[in-house]
Amino acid sequence: MTRSYTATMDDSSSTRRPIRGRGVASNPAGRFESRHYQGEDDGWPGEAEEAAQVRVTTHVTTEIPRSAISRNDSPDVPFDQAINPYRGCEHGCAYCYARPSHAYLNLSPGLDFETRLTAKTGLAEVLRLELARPGYRVAPINLGSNTDPYQPIEKQWRLSREILQLLVECRHPCTIVSKNAMLERDMDLLAQLAAFDGVRVFISVNSLDNRLASRLEPRASAPHRRIQAIRRLAEAGIPVGVLVSPIIPALNDRDMEAIIGQAAEAGADCAGYTTIRLPHELKSLFREWLAQHYPQRAAHIISLIQQMHAGRDYDSDFRHRMHGQGQFAQLIRRRFDVAVRRHGLADRVNTSLNGSAFVPPRKSSPQGELF
Repeated sequence: MTRSYTATMDDSSSTRRPIRGRGVASNPAGRFESRHYQGEDDGWPGEAEEAAQVRVTTHVTTEIPRSAISRNDSPDVPFDQAINPYRGCEHGCAYCYARPSHAYLNLSPGLDFETRLTAKTGLAEVLRLELARPGYRVAPINLGSNTDPYQPIEKQWRLSREILQLLVECRHPCTIVSKNAMLERDMDLLAQLAAFDGVRVFISVNSLDNRLASRLEPRASAPHRRIQAIRRLAEAGIPVGVLVSPIIPALNDRDMEAIIGQAAEAGADCAGYTTIRLPHELKSLFREWLAQHYPQRAAHIISLIQQMHAGRDYDSDFRHRMHGQGQFAQLIRRRFDVAVRRHGLADRVNTSLNGSAFVPPRKSSPQGELF
C-alpha cells in the first residue's frame, strides 16, 4: 500500500492559521512518534505567506482488512459490535475524540486525521465470512463508533452502502451514528431493515449556529440539513433519534433545548447527549482551535471543561467520561431531562433490535450457485 503525503509535519507558526474547510490547522506528531519535525523561517521574503496559503488536499489509500467487526466491553457504550469502513474522517471536527487513534498509524491526530484517510476495500466480503461462522452470536452492529460512515469520501467509495446491502441480505440488525445527510441515499436499505425492527439511526447535532458549525465541523452537513434528514427518515418509517454531542460548555450548550425541540418536531423518538472529551493529543489541538476562533472565551471554556473532569482536561473513568461530573455537568443533565420530557422523547439511546430474523449469509464462491 502506498500513501501520498501533502500535509506537512511542520508545526511552525505558519501552519497555525485557520485553514478553510479544515478543522485544525497544525499537524503535531502523535504520541508514538520517534521523530519530530519543526519548520524554520530561513529569511526569504514571502515564503512564510506562501506556506500559510498552501491548500491541504485529501488523499485516500486503501487496505484489505483482516477483520470487519471490532468488539468492546465498555459499560458506557450501548453496543458491543462495531464496523468502521474508514480510518480518519474528512468531516474534520475539531473536538473529535477519535483523532488520537491516528497516532497508531504513525500519523498525526491533527491535519493527517482529516486529510490522510484509509478506505477498507473488500470490507463487506470480510464481514460476510465473519457472519457465516457457525459460532457467530447475533447482536446489533454499530456503524460510526469511531469515524463517520457517511463522511464525504463515502460518496465515491460506497463502503457503508455495501455493508448495509449485506446486512439486509442476511437480516442482521444494526445502528448508525452520523452527522451527514448523505445517509438519505440509503433510505431504501434502511427501510428494509426497519421492516423487521432491524435498524436505528442516530443523527448527531450539537449546534444550530451555521457559523459555529462551519468552524467546528467544517465538512459535515449543516445543522438544518441534519434536522431535515431526521424528518425524512421518520417519514419513511425508519426509527431515528438525535444525539446532542458533544456539548461544549460556554460554546454550544445554549442550543441543547432548541435542538431537542426541533428534532422532536421532525420525528425523532429519543435523544441522548455527551459532553466533550479531550483524550491524549486532542487536549492541545482543541486549545489551539479555541485560540484561533474564540480567543476571548478560550480560558473560560477550558476552565468549565476541567470542572467537569475533576480539575483535569479529561477523565477516562467509565462513570464520568461521557457526561462529566460536578455542578456544571449536573446542570446540563437537568436541562436535558427537562427538554426531553417537554417534547415527549425517550431520554436514552435505545439500541434494542430484533436479532431473531438473522439468516447466516452464504460464503461467496467463484463457482456461483448451482441450486
